Amino acid sequence: MLEAIRRAISFLRQKQVLHKLGVLISIAVIAVACYVLYHMLRGIDTNEVIDAIKSTEPTQVALAALFVAAGYFTLTFYDWFAVRAIGQRHVPYRVNALAAFTSYSIGHNVGASVFTGGAVRYRIYSAWGLNAIDVAKICFLAGLTFWLGNAAVLGLGIAYHPEAAASIDQLPPWLNRIAAFGILLALFGYVAWVWAAPRGVGRGPWTVTLPGGPLTLLQIAIGIVDLGFCALAMYMLVPDEPQIGFVVVAVIFVSATLLGFASHSPGGLGVFDAAMLVGLWQMDREELLAGMLLFRVLYYIGPFVISVILLTLREIIIGARSKRLRQLAPAADPEPPRHEAAVYVRERGETGT
Repeated sequence: MLEAIRRAISFLRQKQVLHKLGVLISIAVIAVACYVLYHMLRGIDTNEVIDAIKSTEPTQVALAALFVAAGYFTLTFYDWFAVRAIGQRHVPYRVNALAAFTSYSIGHNVGASVFTGGAVRYRIYSAWGLNAIDVAKICFLAGLTFWLGNAAVLGLGIAYHPEAAASIDQLPPWLNRIAAFGILLALFGYVAWVWAAPRGVGRGPWTVTLPGGPLTLLQIAIGIVDLGFCALAMYMLVPDEPQIGFVVVAVIFVSATLLGFASHSPGGLGVFDAAMLVGLWQMDREELLAGMLLFRVLYYIGPFVISVILLTLREIIIGARSKRLRQLAPAADPEPPRHEAAVYVRERGETGT
């Protein structure tokens, strides 16, 4: 059975069926989101949106910014965990933090985060002796942490409040609850699988040893905390009325984030927004849109600007340091003067040595 599955996957890869299918899914998600967003935004009063932004309490914005900062701080442990999982313990946490923050914030905004984030990581980690295979493994394990956290949050959230997901997928609450229990069961099965014995994926030098049971629980915890902080930031910016509870906002937020991720559009633009507007249909559209715009500034635009500044400063510092080392190299190992070299050669010729 397993051999048949492997042959099927190999055939699909050779024919690039999976790649083409992924592109089609992304296009379909974006198309549906644009259609929904167009109908949701018809009749929106721009002046009311601007007024809603201006009337947002500064304390709400400050708390949302604090939760965003906490979320990005938690993101740094994605790389810290992954780097140590592949045995590269000589890389300090500050480098993990820089790589994680810049790769995620740039990847979120540029889109195709697997490639853009990987390129940023390689530029940073290559200075510490890591090669492309090491960086690919880091990206894989960081992504695994992300998906395990999403599975846990969605599974627990939908199992507790299935109506939250029903507003997006339009399925009956009882079916959503069954799906949630299925997600949790699959998550439990994965933890039991890696706990039972060492597991690996990939072939040859690309083989990644999966974290064992206790470390997988740590992965899940990191993912839950990260998503929790992000959902709290969004919760602080949505309208106060009607009161629908944090769990509902968290489930809809994570679902919208995953849909935006699946579309590969920069920042999930259009897809994330359409899902949020559909999921939180009870709220005033102008006020909800104002909160979403503020969230984009705090979670996407702000970190992106900071990341560009940090990477630019890093390149300037590295360039200046390299130039200084090149200037010091001749002084540290000077060549002998030409006249001394000539005398030395002549003396060796006279002595026959």
